Amino acid sequence: MDKLDTLHLFIRIIEQGSFTRAANALNIPRATATLAIKELEARLDARLLERTTRQVRPTLDGQAFYDRCKRILGDLEDAESALSTSAANPRGMLRLDLHGAHASQIILPHIQDFHRRYPQIKLAISCGDRLVDLVSEGIDCVVRAGNPRDSSLVVKRLALMPEVVCASPSYLERHGIPVSPEAITEHQAVGFFASNHDIRYPFSFLVDGQVQDYQPGAGSPSTTRSSTAPAP
Repeated sequence: MDKLDTLHLFIRIIEQGSFTRAANALNIPRATATLAIKELEARLDARLLERTTRQVRPTLDGQAFYDRCKRILGDLEDAESALSTSAANPRGMLRLDLHGAHASQIILPHIQDFHRRYPQIKLAISCGDRLVDLVSEGIDCVVRAGNPRDSSLVVKRLALMPEVVCASPSYLERHGIPVSPEAITEHQAVGFFASNHDIRYPFSFLVDGQVQDYQPGAGSPSTTRSSTAPAP
């Protein structure tokens, strides 16, 4: 038994006046209860209980220890209760960073529902495509597409958003229509990059069960990786 379980057992034994009744109330074997109290007394180097054939009573040290344990466990229960109340009724400022499409299609249509459910939370929303440093910029939550590289983040899927590759009619007239994913590497494209990282993000397609990345202008697929994700 861990320390908290042992303290609960010790309190129950004194209040019940019996190892057997305390063990039954906690749904543990009587032998387990006896061993736990012996180990507690050995750890404290003090005799806590006087045992007779009819009753178990605390010693002077045991009574003092019982009083302290009651206060400690009471404070712990109060702390847990306070956290439970806070979790049920959260309040404060929530800083949220969104991409434009995610904001307009996923988050903003449900803002009123959110405020009705959590009236004590104030939202501070920023919007953009750049990569943000959550810690240094004080951002509590971001909504982004894809899978985060930082495994320490807590992630929850909000929606599946299909993506398509588009081109203007005038561009297709000048450069032709690509007929395969590989043809993307011979074309120009409007891409995404991070201002604080030298990264040019490729176009990703699901080809024969594998996600392959194609960089416009590169001439061939840039990388290949296994995935079960749908093609954009």
